[in-house]
Amino acid sequence: MARVFLIVIDSVGIGGAPDADQFFNGDLPDTGSNTLGHIAQACAAGQAEEGRSGPLHVPHLAALGLGQALELASGMQVPTLDAQVTGAWGAATEVSRGKDTPSGHWELAGVPVPWDWHTFPKTDPVFPDDVIVAICEAAGVGGTLANRHASGTEVIDAEGPRHMKTGWPICYTSVDSVLQIAAHEEVFGRERLMQLCEDIAPMLHDMKVGRVIARPFVGDPESGFQRTAYRRDFAIAPPSPTLCDYIHDAGRPVHAVGKIGDIFSMRGIDDVQKGRDADLMTALSRLVDTAKDGAFVFANFVEFDSEYGHRRDVSGYARHLEWFDAELGRVLDQLRADDLLIVTADHGNDPTWAGTDHTRERVPVLVHGAGAKNLGQVAFVDVAASVAGYLGVEYKGEGHSFL
Repeated sequence: MARVFLIVIDSVGIGGAPDADQFFNGDLPDTGSNTLGHIAQACAAGQAEEGRSGPLHVPHLAALGLGQALELASGMQVPTLDAQVTGAWGAATEVSRGKDTPSGHWELAGVPVPWDWHTFPKTDPVFPDDVIVAICEAAGVGGTLANRHASGTEVIDAEGPRHMKTGWPICYTSVDSVLQIAAHEEVFGRERLMQLCEDIAPMLHDMKVGRVIARPFVGDPESGFQRTAYRRDFAIAPPSPTLCDYIHDAGRPVHAVGKIGDIFSMRGIDDVQKGRDADLMTALSRLVDTAKDGAFVFANFVEFDSEYGHRRDVSGYARHLEWFDAELGRVLDQLRADDLLIVTADHGNDPTWAGTDHTRERVPVLVHGAGAKNLGQVAFVDVAASVAGYLGVEYKGEGHSFL
């Protein structure tokens, strides 16, 4: 019985979203943003030389049709992505009114977001008084720190010393629909942080805030602070059954790798593997060897987005693409003859763009196991319909199979 591996390389957009002019980084519309294309151009121009050198080298993704998908989505041609194509390739367009993690993943799983997410204004302080009161009561503290729009690493560096003295949690947001709470694993306690976020999440979800994110960190003012791998997203539940639910209800195993379990509130998911991207790749490889017939493996590799996109690190993003490509080659060699593997993304995060926010882009759909063909322009929800059809499970969500 066939198995399917759906891999989301978080934020690897390919430009060309038809509504990019309606999404912004500051005052700049996302029109013309192109995560993959601009990284490849920077590499070819010798502008991404930190820890790597030369043109972007991703031969396995190129063989699946990455260059062709880029041209289909945005019209951009990158000669270094030319290859003898052995996979099926297309470009997917999102309809949900968000360029964020839940919107992209839910829609890939067959459920476009039916509402507008609540986001917090760029004021200082940013959170309503009742939210801060709820956080203080749940945590048993007399106040919070930050309470503003901020970069996660920067706000921890800025507020970490005071946090260690007061024990007050560091609360911040971004242009996404999110409330993030950072706390020191030893001073505040990792489990206490998780419980705090779990306790206040229902209040935020009622406001249609997509996620409350726990951001534990370690370190001290002298040596510096570092976020740990124990991030957890307390996400609002999807409003209707997703691909994971349909497969699980059919009695098939559903394995999550990365933050997939958090994004779907563990609904329709049997187990989850977490860690840094290198750990997740090891977990994925292990599942290729051990997942039972009929299994569905849903993986997210987040560090493209969290470590390099938001930080506008072109060299780092290119290095991570090349690392992923090399690892993907090994995974492809492990697959069984009837396995299907799909590589896609959830949104863009162009590291050459202004600001630090995601960018509204189309995403690649690259398929191993379906022959070499042009899938054309597809919808995010078509990914879900295609996976369900390949596994032969009943599916009542949106979309049409492209296989």
